[in-house]
This record gives sequence, structure tokens and C-alpha cells, in this order.
Amino acid sequence: MAGKLGPPTTLYSATVKRTWASIDEFETFLNDGGIVEVDDDMPDEYRNAVFRFIELHANSEVMGGLTERDWIPRTPGLRHKMSVIAKTQDEFGHGHLLYMVAADMGIKTRTEMIEDLFGGRSRFHNVFHYRVKSWAQQVAVAFLVDAAALASQQAVFKNCSYGPYRRILKRIISEEGFHMRLGEDRMMRIAHGTDVQRELFQNAINDWWWPALQLFGPDSKPNDLLLRWHIKSERNEDLRHRWVQKFVPMLQSYGFTIPDPGLHFDEDAGQWMCGEIDWEPLEKTLANVGPDSGRRIAEAAHHWETSQWVRDALQTPATALA
Repeated sequence: MAGKLGPPTTLYSATVKRTWASIDEFETFLNDGGIVEVDDDMPDEYRNAVFRFIELHANSEVMGGLTERDWIPRTPGLRHKMSVIAKTQDEFGHGHLLYMVAADMGIKTRTEMIEDLFGGRSRFHNVFHYRVKSWAQQVAVAFLVDAAALASQQAVFKNCSYGPYRRILKRIISEEGFHMRLGEDRMMRIAHGTDVQRELFQNAINDWWWPALQLFGPDSKPNDLLLRWHIKSERNEDLRHRWVQKFVPMLQSYGFTIPDPGLHFDEDAGQWMCGEIDWEPLEKTLANVGPDSGRRIAEAAHHWETSQWVRDALQTPATALA
């Protein structure tokens, strides 16, 4: 069937440009499993929704890469240092792949998106508005946050109606899976470490449990367009609940506690139920006024400004340099 996701290795499918007479016809196409390509005459509402979603993802990969970069000189041991360097490279690579996909939608250029990010005019995920204060916290981020991000990306990839995004996610998810395993490996090393190491990691869990949980966002609204148009395939609360089922028993099995006084096990449902979630911290990060938003954005903007000469040099014809 035309429009179905095939096996192309490039970002784009060789399908003929499609048009739809109405939004109802377009939604019927999506509900039948149709895949939208960049050159299709998609409704503006769909184009804008997909663009904002991809831009947020791209921004978050870049800001996550900056978090990893900060820890390259402070990482304990050569083995961990090599893995942090590789992960940093992955995150920046993901960001630029996503900027490429987003830019092809014709709303903003890659440069405009980056300048909006560093100018504090666009959003990135809540977890990157917090400062990582210790190596134990860096491990908690790799263990909790990377797993939450991977679960969210897998839920998009499963049934995403926008072809270029879905195809590039396949590569990103494969690399994010290694990041999650790296977090698990580090967590287990600390769990079998000294009392001091375990105490540091417990404190890190106390600081990062809620931001990681809030990464999924509040419960999805009944009219969520991302679900309606098959950009996402699962509701926020379902992803969040499944994450809790995995990480509560895992952390408890290693002797760590969860900083949620309302957490309890529902015997009838056979599931862990988290307590009431305070969404105010998430709302602040969405407004770029989180605990470390100002420093993070300002430092990124400074590095972008001071590296302008490199971009200028790359755009200068070779003859002008002779």
C-alpha cells in the first residue's frame, strides 16, 4: 500500500507527493497506518505539531550532550572516561540528525533552531534543567533518565506516522540502548561498592527520582493531537507507570529506597503505585526557569558565540584563504 513504511536506508521514501482533500481524509490515511513523507502536502497543524516534537527532542539531545561533556575531565578512571566521551559524541550526533529532519519540514533552519535553543526561546526536556553535582548523580542520570528517555522514544518509533522521524529514531534508539545498559552497569558497580558509595548513590536517587519520573509528562489529555495523529503511540501515564514497575523493585533489590512517601504496592492489581506527583517543577523547566536553566543556557550560548569564527571559516571559499 502506498505510504506504508518500507525498508529504505535513507531518511526519505521515494513515494509520489500526496495531497488530501480534508483533515478527515488525512486522518483516515493515518489511522490506516499511512506514513507521511516530507514532500507530502500535510496539514499545517500536523506539520507544526511534528516539528515542535522533533525540535524538542533535538534540543534535549544537545543539552544532554553538554551534561555528558561536563563530566569528561571529572570521570573516575579511564574506562568510564572513554564511555563518557563516546556517549557525548552520540548525543550531539543525535541532536544534529534530528535538526536535519526538522529543518527539512521548512519551518526553521538548523541554525535558527540552535540559536533559539541557546537564546532561551525554545524548550528542552526537564531533566537537563538540573545540575549534576557528583559522579553518583551522573550515574543516577544514566540509570534513571536514560531509561525514561529510551522508553519514550520507543513509544514514538513503534507507530510514528512521520516517516523521516521514524526512520532516524531506529538508529538513535539502538545507541540509546547502550547508554541505558551503561547506566545499569554503573549502578550495579556502586551497589556492590563501599558504604560511602552506596550512600552517595542513595542521595543521588533522592535528587533524581522525581525529575526522571516527570520526564514522561503529566497524564495525556483526551484530545492529545500527538496520539490522535500517531506521532506517539502510548499515553504518558502508561509509560510512566511501566517505568515505575521496573525501577522500584530493581532499586529495592539492591537495598536502595525510593523517595516517594506515597509509594505502595497494590495487592489487588499486583502493581506498584506512586504517590501524588508535584508538577510545578516540570512547569518551571518548560518556562526555562528550572534550578539550573540560566547557567546551562548561558554557558551554551557563550560557547556558540565564541565559536562563530569556526563556522565563518568553514563557509569561507578556499580561494579567499590562499
